Amino acid sequence: MSKKILSSMLIALLINMFMVVMPVRAGAQVVEQTRNVERVKENVRKLGIGEAARLELKLWDGRKLKGYLREAGEDDFTVADVNTGGATTLAYAQVKGVKGSNRSDAAQVGLTLAKGAAIVGAIAIGFTLLMLVTIPKT
Repeated sequence: MSKKILSSMLIALLINMFMVVMPVRAGAQVVEQTRNVERVKENVRKLGIGEAARLELKLWDGRKLKGYLREAGEDDFTVADVNTGGATTLAYAQVKGVKGSNRSDAAQVGLTLAKGAAIVGAIAIGFTLLMLVTIPKT
C-alpha cells in the first residue's frame, strides 16, 4: 500500500513539475521569437527601400529569397526579385535571418572618400606652389 502512495505522489510531483516548467520554457521561446522579429525589423529598416536595398533572407521554413526591398510596413515587408520583378510579402516572424546592403549607401561612401582625396590633393598642390613662390632661390 505504501508503494502505491509513494508512486502516486511521485507521479503527482512529476506532473506538477511538468506543468510549471513547460509554461516557463514556452515563455522563453516567445521572448526569443520577439527578439528575432525586432532584429529582422531593424535590419530591414536600416537597408531602406528601393532597388539599391539588396537583401538575402533565410526563412524558418528553409526557403531562401534574394531581391530588393520594395516596401516595409509595421508587420510585414515586400521583397521583389531582381530578375523577374515578382514580389513576395513576408511577415517579419517568417524570417530567420537577413543579410543585405544598400548599394546607394556604398556609392555615397565612395563618393565622399573621392571628394576627400580630391580636397587633400588640391591642398597639397596649393601648398607646394606656395612654397615654390615664397622660398627664395639661391
